Amino acid sequence: MPKRTPTETVGMRISSFRKEKGMTQLELAATLGVTQPVVSDYENDIIRLPADVVAELAGILAVTSDEILGLKAQAKSNGTLKNRRLLRRLQSIDQLPKRDQEALYRTIDAFLTKA
Repeated sequence: MPKRTPTETVGMRISSFRKEKGMTQLELAATLGVTQPVVSDYENDIIRLPADVVAELAGILAVTSDEILGLKAQAKSNGTLKNRRLLRRLQSIDQLPKRDQEALYRTIDAFLTKA
């Protein structure tokens, strides 16, 4: 996880958490029920965040409100992926039927044993 600095703004932290989660501004906006420019304004500290939005963002981004506000350092890595491309692929695999998932796992295991 990236190290947080004291000069980091709330918007910078939201952007960082969003990217760690592998989300685009558009995806976050859709989840929040706002438009993408609103998320951009949050991340650029143009719009001040209402308390209910901070709480909602914390839930969506799987962090605490304190972490968004910079009151507490982010917890150590919980195994989340930073590679966005890989994360999206894994999310797609997770949506496949169990049988297809098992076939992919066997293929990946065979590939990794050769490496």
